[in-house]
Amino acid sequence: MKPKYWNRGKLYLSNKDKVLKKIILQFPKEHMTINTNHYHSLINSIIGQQISVSAASSIKKKFFSLDKNITPTKIIKINNRLIKKCGLSKQKTEYINNISIFFLKNKKFIKQIHSYDDEFIRNKLIQIKGVGNWTIDMFLIFSLGFNNIFPEGDLGFLKAISKAYNKNSPLDKDYLNKLKKRWSPYNSLATWFLWRSLDPLPINY
Repeated sequence: MKPKYWNRGKLYLSNKDKVLKKIILQFPKEHMTINTNHYHSLINSIIGQQISVSAASSIKKKFFSLDKNITPTKIIKINNRLIKKCGLSKQKTEYINNISIFFLKNKKFIKQIHSYDDEFIRNKLIQIKGVGNWTIDMFLIFSLGFNNIFPEGDLGFLKAISKAYNKNSPLDKDYLNKLKKRWSPYNSLATWFLWRSLDPLPINY
């Protein structure tokens, strides 16, 4: 599902930023896809931690082929060795189990998640061992469709900025804040296109 803000955001950013406009024009028919299955999306973010887009894509295919319908209850019952065989580390396997337990224990929160702001959601999810701010940023962007997330902890995002704007790393905090302000309220869209400028495949979680 394409985010509701997508076309409006593309026009806004194209008028605000010449560099982004060039990138946006390179991918006229592509868009971010919102994953409405919050459990799957959060797991995708765990799988994607600190590995390439292509490697994550391969592991996802193997993981989601473990069962026709991957649910928290089913994952808790599956032998961890089968999960690891998908290419997941012992740590990531543990994190996925932690997420599964959280979803089972917090059904009301998950059901009403769209009624909360990003800060409340972040404070709730950060309690899960293995879920940090980067994972939550991905979840807010790709599953809940928040339009103004600026994931400054994402190395690929920072690399894309350095390349597109011809800036040396590490990027200055003031410069990042300047971009964040310029792109607001469509930082999520700007982030997606900057990722797309580097990666061979569109990023989705």
